[in-house]
Amino acid sequence: MLKIKTKLDSKGTKDKIVELFYEMHLRPTDIAQELNVVKSYVTKIIQNDSRYVQEKELRKNNNKEKNKIVKREYIQKKRAKEKQEYLAMLIQINKDNEYLSNKKQLSDLQFSKWNRQMYEYCKNSSDLQLKSGINVGYNVPKRIRNVVNASSIRV
Repeated sequence: MLKIKTKLDSKGTKDKIVELFYEMHLRPTDIAQELNVVKSYVTKIIQNDSRYVQEKELRKNNNKEKNKIVKREYIQKKRAKEKQEYLAMLIQINKDNEYLSNKKQLSDLQFSKWNRQMYEYCKNSSDLQLKSGINVGYNVPKRIRNVVNASSIRV
């Protein structure tokens, strides 16, 4: 135990800690791991140095700048993603509008293709029938008869 204490108090270890912190700009945790000493010892040594307050302020300002850059990049990526999603939605809306504007009236089969999630396939009768629990108006077909190949209707 006595040997370890004299090793920790040696001038060389203190100088190495000061050098790693102020010149190499390592964190106290990293210094403690590298020199195989306790972090509290490293902190005690660097806080006793006259440059400590200035170095602490410098690191604080550097971290603020790094955080600003990271935040700015995150916001830019998020906005780019939202813009792509918005443009994809506009393309789909334009396709839908074009399709709907060309048709004066939809047949029941076309309506079921357009709203496939509302219908379920009945294997016994080869019909599409409105799922239970869905409330719709009078002009929405409740059953579409003789749909031979239901897989051709998009889901």
